[in-house]
Amino acid sequence: MGHAVLGGVAGVVWLVLPVMTSVAQDPVPPTGGGTVAAAPADGVDEAEGASAADYVLPLVAVAAAGVLGGYGYVRRTRRARSRTTPGIISPLPPAPSPVDLERQAGASLVLADDCVRTSREALGHVDADEAVVRALRAAETELSAAFAIWQRYEEGVPEDPAGRRQALVGVVGRCAEAGRQLDAQAAAFDTGWDTGDALTAAEDRFRELAARAGGVQNALAGARARYGPGAVDAVQGYVEQAKDRLVFATGRLNQARQKTDSGDGDGYRRELCAAEGAVAQARVLLGAVTRLVEEVRTAAELVPAALTGAEAELAGLRGTALPVRLAQADVVLAAVRAELTGGPYDPLDALRRVVRAVEGTGGGRTGVIAAGAGLVARSALRAADDFVGVHRGAVGPQARALLAKAGAAAPADADRLARRARELAGRDVRAHGNPFAGQAAHESGLAGVVLGGVLLGEEEDGGPVVAFGGPDTRGRWG
Repeated sequence: MGHAVLGGVAGVVWLVLPVMTSVAQDPVPPTGGGTVAAAPADGVDEAEGASAADYVLPLVAVAAAGVLGGYGYVRRTRRARSRTTPGIISPLPPAPSPVDLERQAGASLVLADDCVRTSREALGHVDADEAVVRALRAAETELSAAFAIWQRYEEGVPEDPAGRRQALVGVVGRCAEAGRQLDAQAAAFDTGWDTGDALTAAEDRFRELAARAGGVQNALAGARARYGPGAVDAVQGYVEQAKDRLVFATGRLNQARQKTDSGDGDGYRRELCAAEGAVAQARVLLGAVTRLVEEVRTAAELVPAALTGAEAELAGLRGTALPVRLAQADVVLAAVRAELTGGPYDPLDALRRVVRAVEGTGGGRTGVIAAGAGLVARSALRAADDFVGVHRGAVGPQARALLAKAGAAAPADADRLARRARELAGRDVRAHGNPFAGQAAHESGLAGVVLGGVLLGEEEDGGPVVAFGGPDTRGRWG
């Protein structure tokens, strides 16, 4: 601004300079040899002739004062505009309320968890660069930290309002960093994905799962007949959902083949990515059924030995200061033993009750009881994780946070937390519904992949497909 003022003064001087020059350089013509005085011209006296020079400096001073006054006005205006005093300018937008910030943190958790899950599935389809793998691991670490902060917040820690607000800000920041890690490697993932024959590999996986579905359904029916419906309720409908995913994959694989034949690279990526997501979820669904059938069978073999071990441990505690606890445990063990001879029963549930009967008595840390505790905890964790993964289009932050906490807990706590997470996730799915639940959407498999988060569900055709990446890149293929 100082340069502008100097420029203004210089301009005024430049304007009046001719006047000053003409006055200063108007010589009196000499006469021959003598000293002469200047003569007034045409009746103009000497005072009037000098008036032009007399006014030059005052004119410059007035002009400079005007320029400086303008400069001061501009500075005062700018200072007023930048001032933060209320009433001078419009106030800043209000800070989000605790409810709004909590909602934002929950949405950030869901989005980051979806991105990590999708990216992890996608890595199973390519020979990824090490940097891509490291990005996923870093994102998983950030997400775990965000879930831990959220869980403490849900438990009331910290207690002061400022600390709780800062905790939610931390959740949002951690989730943003997880997404940034994945976004940064999305292009590298695409490079590795494009170099291989991903379409042929996806078609091979599709055929393998399609052939496997019938055997999985038969195994499920056998377990239901032998142990009762309650033993396999956790995977009820999974085979049918897997078939729906495969129906969807059929159409997308055919479209991908047509796109690659026509040279439509973007279309090829979009269709193949959608097919890969559906095939991956079909694998999860069928795998969950197969695993549960095996876990039920293993639990059935373990229950008699667990009963004997629990009874032996409790016998060693007779006469201690736990008479009420021991009496309760005796009732539980007697009920389980009666079930063994009373017809079909749920072996996993029976094993869980045996393990819990010993809890709090100081026993069950080793041997068959510890093995039973590990089995039921792993089963609950896997069941909850599978359910969230194939219904992530509807599952909210509470269920996901409990599941994350369960993964780091001791077996007894992990079992309880995972079962509660599964319960909350099921409630979210029921409350969410499915806008793509019509007959056509069901027959094409569209309803399932939208609920499973393979497509974002933003349009009538299911919307963009979800690919490897964070929030900024996961929908890049449309």
